[in-house]
Amino acid sequence: MKKKILCFLAFFIVLFSPFAFAQKDSTQIAKPELSKLKGYPVHPFKDTLFYVYNKVGSFSAENRANAITEKIRKLYEDSFFEKDSISVVPSDISQDIMYKNDFVIMSILDIDGKAENQTATYIANRNLNLIKRAIIYQNENYSMLPKRLGYTALLVLIIGLVLYFVGKIFNRIKFYILKNSDRYFKGFTYNNISILSPQKQQFLLMKLYGFIKALTLILIVYLSLPVLFSIFPATEAYTTTLLSWILSPAKLAVMGFVGFLPSLVTIIVIVVIFKYTIRVIRFFFDEIKKENIKIDGFYSDWAMPTFNIIRLLMLAFMVVIIFPYLPGSDSPIFKGVSVFVGVLFSLGSSNAIANMVAGLVITYMRPFKIGDFIKIGDVSGEVIEKTALVTRIRTPKFEDITIPNATVLSSTSTNYSSNTKQVNNGLLIHTTVTIGYDVPWKDIYKALIDAALKTEMIEQTPAPFVLQTSLDDFYVSYQINVYTKEPTKQPRIYSSLHQNIQDSFNAAGIEIMSPHYNALRDGNTTTIPANYLDKDYESPTFNIKNKG
Repeated sequence: MKKKILCFLAFFIVLFSPFAFAQKDSTQIAKPELSKLKGYPVHPFKDTLFYVYNKVGSFSAENRANAITEKIRKLYEDSFFEKDSISVVPSDISQDIMYKNDFVIMSILDIDGKAENQTATYIANRNLNLIKRAIIYQNENYSMLPKRLGYTALLVLIIGLVLYFVGKIFNRIKFYILKNSDRYFKGFTYNNISILSPQKQQFLLMKLYGFIKALTLILIVYLSLPVLFSIFPATEAYTTTLLSWILSPAKLAVMGFVGFLPSLVTIIVIVVIFKYTIRVIRFFFDEIKKENIKIDGFYSDWAMPTFNIIRLLMLAFMVVIIFPYLPGSDSPIFKGVSVFVGVLFSLGSSNAIANMVAGLVITYMRPFKIGDFIKIGDVSGEVIEKTALVTRIRTPKFEDITIPNATVLSSTSTNYSSNTKQVNNGLLIHTTVTIGYDVPWKDIYKALIDAALKTEMIEQTPAPFVLQTSLDDFYVSYQINVYTKEPTKQPRIYSSLHQNIQDSFNAAGIEIMSPHYNALRDGNTTTIPANYLDKDYESPTFNIKNKG
């Protein structure tokens, strides 16, 4: 009888062993004694949930156990874990325990069931219940969500305080700069050329200051986001992504700069060599300009234009040498942009290049200089500026006229000042009057020369002279020629000369019949003003003769 009772108890224990196993501590399972394989525990928390006995392919049993452990821990760390989303999904070769049908926690094969003398379905359902219960137990007793929310609130508070104090520091710096603006903002000049006024310098610095402040605050917030995201496992993956957005470009920039250092040193050496070579050449041409060095056939006013051409050629040659050392110079994009810019320059600068070439030709032709009084086409005036593209002339009416150098080169130019600086010479100006044949030419010569000698700003030596330029039907053309050293004052000289000619002719009793004057002499008063006539002057009588 005793033996039967013992057999019945043994049968009862075997019959209800799965139920007893399942009702054991929800966080652990005993290792079956029937398996001859070594089992590796799955223990995401303190206690072991179950064992893994078999390998799958090259994935050993120990690796499988460790991988399942990590996946269960990820589910526990998920602040929004849903227990009903864990289920067993059968497949052709295994029973898969999945979360939300997309995250495979573990797969149970038939060999896993045989290792425990159970079916794969039984093992899958058992492990599902054990995993679910363990996660729920941990969440109820050791939940991280309140702590994470507390950490988040604390970190947000710290970030806010950091932003507040950084903003205060920037505001203090701005206040100090503005308070001492007279000390720090004095403008920027180069070679006596004002490039930036103090007000403009302060404006630009304040703009730069505002940009640095905004960038600093943005970086503080941006760099704080990875720390915030790392608190919650669901967003922890974004930490690496956000950091890579900054660290990867920064790393590329640093490594690119380090790789560029040898080329940078080469570029600096090339620039220094060309810089000091240009300085030596400039000194040579400065001496030519000051006429300390004289070269036959090379004028001093050619010095600076020639130096500018040489400097431009040397700078272009320097750029050609430096170009291969520039980063990205061999890239297709860089080459494409270079070709595009070259095409635009070629299409849009044809007129500019024509004017530059004309300006260069004019420089070496030397038709006029700054300060000369010239005439180009219908425009007369003083040359006030010569550039590579245009020539500017100021007329006697103080009108500034800009003429393209291509137009200057293609037009006839007259220089009135080229001979005025010589000792015994000057500009010869002239005007013409026409007098009838009834007046002796000697009297006309005398009257014209007297008028010329009374004119201001003309030279007494060489003396004025008269030319008879034509013998017309009713009169003779007399041209008075005078020398002057003031070509820029020609309008005033001509006006004074014409006044003196009228006075001189009136005083000599000579009527100016220019260019044509019709008069019936009988009975008409002379055209000479009354103050030049004798007091007893009377108009001639009107005579009529009868031949009948």
